[in-house]
Amino acid sequence: MPILHWLNKNQAVKTVSQCAYRLLEEVPGLSYGDTCNSNMLIQGDNLEALKALIPFYAGQVKCIYIDPPYNTRSAFSHYDDNLEHSIWLSMMYPRLELLRELLSEDGSIWVTMDDNEVHYLKVMMDEVFGRGSFVASFAWEKDKGRRNDTDISSAHDHILLYAKNRDIWRKIRNPLPRTEAQKARYKNPDNDPRGPWLQGDNGTAKSGSESARFPITLPSGRVVVPPIGNYWRFSIANFEKAQEEGRVYFGANGDGLPVIKRYLTDVQDGVVPRTWWTAEEAGSNQSAKRDHLRKLMPEIEPFATPKPEELLKLILHISTNPNDLILDSFLGSGTTAAVAHKMNRRYIGIEMGDHAQTHCQTRLQKVVDGEQGGISKVVDWQGGGGFRFFKLGEPVFDAYGKLNHDIKFAALAAHIWYAETKTPLAKTANSPLLGIDDGTAYYLLYNGILGDRRPQGGNVLTSRVLAELPGIGDHVGPVTIYGESCRLGPSRLAEHNITFKQIPYDVKAL
Repeated sequence: MPILHWLNKNQAVKTVSQCAYRLLEEVPGLSYGDTCNSNMLIQGDNLEALKALIPFYAGQVKCIYIDPPYNTRSAFSHYDDNLEHSIWLSMMYPRLELLRELLSEDGSIWVTMDDNEVHYLKVMMDEVFGRGSFVASFAWEKDKGRRNDTDISSAHDHILLYAKNRDIWRKIRNPLPRTEAQKARYKNPDNDPRGPWLQGDNGTAKSGSESARFPITLPSGRVVVPPIGNYWRFSIANFEKAQEEGRVYFGANGDGLPVIKRYLTDVQDGVVPRTWWTAEEAGSNQSAKRDHLRKLMPEIEPFATPKPEELLKLILHISTNPNDLILDSFLGSGTTAAVAHKMNRRYIGIEMGDHAQTHCQTRLQKVVDGEQGGISKVVDWQGGGGFRFFKLGEPVFDAYGKLNHDIKFAALAAHIWYAETKTPLAKTANSPLLGIDDGTAYYLLYNGILGDRRPQGGNVLTSRVLAELPGIGDHVGPVTIYGESCRLGPSRLAEHNITFKQIPYDVKAL
């Protein structure tokens, strides 16, 4: 498979492993509404934020939508979009790697981009996600107007869609609801009691087998066969079955070529999404800015090209169901989180700079309070719920690779579990037994988890501590124990099939 090469790509490939692993610290004063939920708004560099999420959310995100800087060589007031091409590629590559790790097996990632970088992005995503994971490239009509101060007036952006596992995603993706105009195409000229219908298989085709050239006697008595070189679009078995069920129409006078009916009641599930999304159905940059954001937050200047809520509603409808987890690591003005909230999806939004508060946090407060712009009326949004606001905290490891001793037990437990198993810890750790994976039991002795008064108490593996470990007597199989030191000799460890790993030296960065 062809891959993309650019200046400093080798460094970009190593960026994830060299990126600091930080803790996430909640800022209660910026959280809002009912905070007993998993909705997260994170302020900080999205590369570090994504890495901080890995131990907790790897393989759990159902849909990722990102709208990264387009590298248009334009001056934006909220972020630098004037990145040299190779720098832009090096910025995107490690972030896509982390996003892939967060995506669930039935999940999908949608990326909006314009002509400047979309073709390079496509090749890069082929490399990161696999060429077979590519699903489609959508053209979204972002602008209904026409600019006369340019060679060609750009009217659309691209949206690249990849699925983690396309075979699985194909089975679970949702069709779009039929519009009233689409339903109106179904007619009932013969007053069929089963209701309106549309022509299904009908007429002839220029390809087929000789078995599809059988004669048909019309109600008028006329016998018809396809012209030489043509074939019926249906088999004789399907035709006879449809005729028995009264699903064949021969025209008002009973002398027309047969049509097999497809009833509206049989196709109420919806329609297959198309790759052309008009501004009428998906909104535009102008409608998002003029009709929604300026009215919603008049005191704040919106981003230059905000995405409309209608666009995100389409994406989330196709790719998710209520309570699924959504992630946007280039949250911008907060559209993805706002739409996810209104559609009863869980979400994580990441945005750097002050506008994580001025734009995203302010907007989400209004959503919780029941604002009626965007898609609110369509989905009958009345308000409710809440979100928690986080900032990036101290690195887990210092500049020398040593463990930060201020890290709490639950955070270190999640880190170690993911480092060992490559899966997120299912629940917040409150026991030295983190869990059992592939037959191996994992324990962590840290910060007095066994209840000793001294902080360092119970962090040393002794005979007494070993006897107190929950489940140790019932476990048959390998055991891995992390602790500050070990007083058991090699023979004793071998007797219990224990591998001891010392904190902080054996705790590795992700």
